[in-house]
Amino acid sequence: MDERRIGELAAAVRARPAPAGGVRLVTIDGYSGSGKTDLAGRLARALDAPVITMEDLYPGWDGLAAAVPLAAEWIAAPLAAGRVARWHRYDWVRGTRGEWREQPPAPVVILEGCGSGAAALRPYTSTAIWVDVPPGRREQRLRARADWPDYALHRDGWAAQEDAFHTAGRTRERADVIVDNRDET
Repeated sequence: MDERRIGELAAAVRARPAPAGGVRLVTIDGYSGSGKTDLAGRLARALDAPVITMEDLYPGWDGLAAAVPLAAEWIAAPLAAGRVARWHRYDWVRGTRGEWREQPPAPVVILEGCGSGAAALRPYTSTAIWVDVPPGRREQRLRARADWPDYALHRDGWAAQEDAFHTAGRTRERADVIVDNRDET
């Protein structure tokens, strides 16, 4: 996505009404390898917004669905009420919860990662973005990542969770914006 399109996306986010708490929560969801993290970083720079990642919330490799209520309770609901979001970060090396992290309310906060576009988070979401990339292209990107050797061990199980979650929740269909990210590296 070129800088002009990032600017247009940032303008669309700013144009959407802020909820009662004043925080525009932007979610960026999509399958693994679609470029959610890169898009979140670029959009965050354009909006001068902090990014919170769902990876801090998943309780391990089988925890995609379990992270959604945590995102609602620890991040979305407090921000919507104008309060500080506080979440207990998952430590992937130790396999347990690590330190607590905080994010004070800001004009825009980006929540990035698989599950961020869940129906349970929609009442708090100002803009839900879905990042769309064909499966073969996503797989190429995943295999090119530095963390592929560790990720590969869990790929099939995680992909099954993604398929079940996104199909049942119709995450793509409920998005406000669909970003075609197939040509990005």
